[in-house]
Amino acid sequence: TQQPSWVLAAPGSGQCRRPSSGAQVGWNMAEIELHTPRLRLRGWRTEDLRGFAALNADPEVMRHFPGVMSRAQSDAMARRIQAHFAPHGFGQWVLERREQPGLIGALGLQQVGFEAAFTPAVEIGWRLQRSHWRQGYALEAAEAVLVHAFEALQLSEVLAFTVPANLASQGLMQRLGMQHQVEQDFQHPLLPPGHPLRQHVLYRLSQASWRQRIASRAIGVD
Repeated sequence: TQQPSWVLAAPGSGQCRRPSSGAQVGWNMAEIELHTPRLRLRGWRTEDLRGFAALNADPEVMRHFPGVMSRAQSDAMARRIQAHFAPHGFGQWVLERREQPGLIGALGLQQVGFEAAFTPAVEIGWRLQRSHWRQGYALEAAEAVLVHAFEALQLSEVLAFTVPANLASQGLMQRLGMQHQVEQDFQHPLLPPGHPLRQHVLYRLSQASWRQRIASRAIGVD
């Protein structure tokens, strides 16, 4: 499998550079792009908001979330995503296909936004348009993000969580090498008691485990 690379950087070099075009004025972490053979993860643009709103208004995409979003709610979420980059140095990128630019989803890293037994922590999350499911895009992009998390950012660990019924996301977490921490499953504190989506499962991946997995792949053991 081809290792993803940072823009204008050799794979695995640990360098992050300014995109050659399409960036906003001013060099900051939001301008970092990640490239894979088929995909680009890039910063947000005004023209992304319409597609993001359509994504967040799709009942099937939002089936494991509290509800669909209005345009105003979606735009507010996009603003929060963009604002996350400056203080933390990472965030959720726009996901697009290299051969046909335009938002097909959002995927990346963020600080867990609530208090729990496992916080403070960084989570990886994803949300893709339904028409782009089951094509390996989420796995391809998430693997690139984990390279960035553990090589460039030197994070010690990345988490992921979802509701028990979301087997598709759990399957992706497992394919990324994340381990289900059954004893750390939790009730989401931002949802009220009795809410059908309050119960969450927790997955973790340490940098050490990720490096061991990458090394095993390199010698053909996986």
